[in-house]
Amino acid sequence: MDFKFDNVEEEFRSEVKEFIEKELPWDWRKEDLDAEDEVDSIKVMEFKKKLGEQGWLTMAWPTEYGGQSATHMRQVVFNEEMAYRGIPAGDAGVRMVGPILMLYGTDEQKEQFLPKIANAEINWSQGYSEPDSGSDLASLQTKAVEDGDDFVVSGSKIWNSAHAGSDWMFMLVRTDPDAPKHRGISFVLSELETDGVTVERIPMMWEAYRGLVTFDNVRVPKKNLVGELNRGWYVGAALLDFERSGVDRPARAKRILEDLIEFAKENQKNGTPLSTDPVIRRELADLAVQIETARLMCYNVAWMQSQGQIPNMEASITKVYGTEMMNRLYGFGVKMMGLHGQLDPGSKWAPLQGRIENAWLRSFGGMVAAGTSEIQRNVVAQRGLGLPRG
Repeated sequence: MDFKFDNVEEEFRSEVKEFIEKELPWDWRKEDLDAEDEVDSIKVMEFKKKLGEQGWLTMAWPTEYGGQSATHMRQVVFNEEMAYRGIPAGDAGVRMVGPILMLYGTDEQKEQFLPKIANAEINWSQGYSEPDSGSDLASLQTKAVEDGDDFVVSGSKIWNSAHAGSDWMFMLVRTDPDAPKHRGISFVLSELETDGVTVERIPMMWEAYRGLVTFDNVRVPKKNLVGELNRGWYVGAALLDFERSGVDRPARAKRILEDLIEFAKENQKNGTPLSTDPVIRRELADLAVQIETARLMCYNVAWMQSQGQIPNMEASITKVYGTEMMNRLYGFGVKMMGLHGQLDPGSKWAPLQGRIENAWLRSFGGMVAAGTSEIQRNVVAQRGLGLPRG
């Protein structure tokens, strides 16, 4: 495996940087936008459309699906530059729905959705977790009853982005209540602007909301079934591998570490620069090692994907290591800044515009979303190490 970027990829990196400086509708140095926030999502979608016009959102997709058949490492370059600046360019449609439709979708589904995803014309929300089903996802209770050419869907999906302008939801539903736990589940696509769908906002402990969607006898055409009936668990599991394998975390962490290093150089405690404190120096050095480790893990996943391999265990490794590393990074940042590090964004006394404190609170959710750290370790133990189910 050679993770060295060639001259063409480095030239592309420069092109992406120049494009961001020219076209981004906010100052990434001062603002961290949340794609799942109602207000921020408007600016994010505006910029995504520009990326779509460049063909960059789906550059790694095959040309027959609207992509450029770019190398996975070229996609890594793009993702790194976006994540370093905190730009939420990669959405659920591009990273999850599109690849899954290429694997399991019908020709009609590909024709209907892939071009719109590539051009940022459609916004997706994930419908996995439920009020009573999270880590034990196979216990989900949202049901879909066959009725003619439709499924009639009833139930709730939580912790999603439906409140922030989502048009469609990809979701797991129970189509056979009498089947074993992991059977009888199907993967369907549901339009959200339809009768019987209610979307509510749930306040989070950081400055954001997430969505709660209730389906009350909502009719979903059977043509929106992805994969086989009652075999959706395997479609959903494959999709999670795409969600868990991004290079975003180490790229973002690199930027945060640079900010913390500058803070340590420019600020003092008891008349002594923080950068001379041996404890702070050691912590920053340890974090640099962890970030580099996470980056190489993600490069390995990208290489595996370029070889046509599915990085199942490897995706779980990068997810658990990357999210826990981010939590340590932000937590140390808050600690190093002292009492002021706990101030919210908007306070004139908050160091680094309060970005570290806000991100630290969000980082706890990162260790839960897309499968908790405990779930990831179980995946590694069973599928990677061949250990029995615990």
